[in-house]
Amino acid sequence: MQSTAQAPSRVEGLLADWLGTCSEPTPVLPVSALDDAQVAAELGRIERNRARETAREAELILRLAQLRPDVDDPPAGSRGGRSRTWRRTAPEFAGVSEFFPDELAHALNLGRGTAAFRARRAFVWQQGLPGTFAALRRGELDERRAGVLADALQHAAPELARAVEAGLLGEARDLSLARLRARALELLAELDAEAIGQRHEEAKAAADVRCREAADGMATLAADMTAEEAAACYDVIDQLAAMAKADGDPRPIGAIRAAIMGMLILRPADSGLPGVTVNLAVTAALDGLEGTSTRGGEVNGFGLTAAHLRDLLTRVGALGLNTPEGGTLTFALTDADGRLLATATATELTRLARRGCPHHPHGPTDGDPATGRDATGDSVGDSAAGCGCPVLGMPPATDAYEPTAAQHRFTSTRDRRCRTPNCGQRAGWADHDHVIPHADGGATTCTNLCCLCRSHHRLKTFARGWTFRMDPDGTLHVTSPSGITRTTRPPGLRPPPQPDPDPPPDDHPD
Repeated sequence: MQSTAQAPSRVEGLLADWLGTCSEPTPVLPVSALDDAQVAAELGRIERNRARETAREAELILRLAQLRPDVDDPPAGSRGGRSRTWRRTAPEFAGVSEFFPDELAHALNLGRGTAAFRARRAFVWQQGLPGTFAALRRGELDERRAGVLADALQHAAPELARAVEAGLLGEARDLSLARLRARALELLAELDAEAIGQRHEEAKAAADVRCREAADGMATLAADMTAEEAAACYDVIDQLAAMAKADGDPRPIGAIRAAIMGMLILRPADSGLPGVTVNLAVTAALDGLEGTSTRGGEVNGFGLTAAHLRDLLTRVGALGLNTPEGGTLTFALTDADGRLLATATATELTRLARRGCPHHPHGPTDGDPATGRDATGDSVGDSAAGCGCPVLGMPPATDAYEPTAAQHRFTSTRDRRCRTPNCGQRAGWADHDHVIPHADGGATTCTNLCCLCRSHHRLKTFARGWTFRMDPDGTLHVTSPSGITRTTRPPGLRPPPQPDPDPPPDDHPD
């Protein structure tokens, strides 16, 4: 009998082939029931599938790059055109939008640097290491070894990288990561000695200093430099730390080295640089200042009265906290959910606490502004101290395009860093941008201003398909051209409470 079933389409056949190479039967036994051979086999299966998933991710990255040509980018020399003098002399990915790494980072929910690294690796696999890419798809070469080859050969011409790959790929699985990298560079030097020198010069040009946050309030400061410079710097730090240890410093030698490095940077002996300034921001929650008093008037929904400020000044005085010499001391007053209500300097707090409510002028004009009492200890200006009228709040809006100094301080204190998801650029390096553009009717007010680094400020202004929306509490929602929305909240702002889940259905109704 002749079958009447239709032959699968070409697309269905390709999909079936791809699924057949990208997955293996999932084991049904629990881990506790596996013997050693089964455990080893399962680990191998996971590693092969991880390689296949990495190859699939790289293909998706390359496809997104293909969908984002640079035709819509502002041309060089025009308004918004990217300056090539800051870091690079050529586009990072030829023919691809400069905003592509940002969209990829948004999709992966990673930082731009990590997304750009994965994109560079994908391009190297595609253009210079096709055999490595194919082995990765088949699960025959693990992700880390494929990554080592891409890193070692990323600056080589594609034809040269393919020649190195041809002589190395067969043994790549049997080499350690360090040995694989060394062999790749050895073969590269044999084929083209000038490539090593070019790679060294390109690495020097791309050198930078990075600061990464670590756990427990620590961070890592790292710098790229030549091997000779790094060895010399470490030797100086190590010798000074050894001298301090010999003089009786009780700390571990590593902690001494870290302190010495900080001292050399912050207090160089003969640099002639000015002293380092310190800028402090003290956060105080409004509900912690209220005591038993009754909340009075409101500013943007919350009341900050002269009594609150006097209580805060009393506590600051008890701590002995003063403005650092040459620096600043800013107080950030928040509600119980971490929403920033107001910012003020110590001088402003003292002035507002002394003046009290302008609508009740019989308040304290002398005595201690922190306590509202005179020299005898009696309360002065009880009407002003207890009127409950607000005397401090969010800075008012301005009709001008440029934010006021008070708005700058409030926005920087609230945001602290660039507010784009997964960007960690500090507010000191960020622009104060209108979320709704000023040209489109956006007001210059703290509920329409947020900190964006220059790169993400340009993205918001000139990249097509991106939308930014901010809630009154400073929560920012960013949507990419591919339709993914991610949300960032100001540091310390608690997310809104989630609704209780629906109760399970009653299986036994009456």
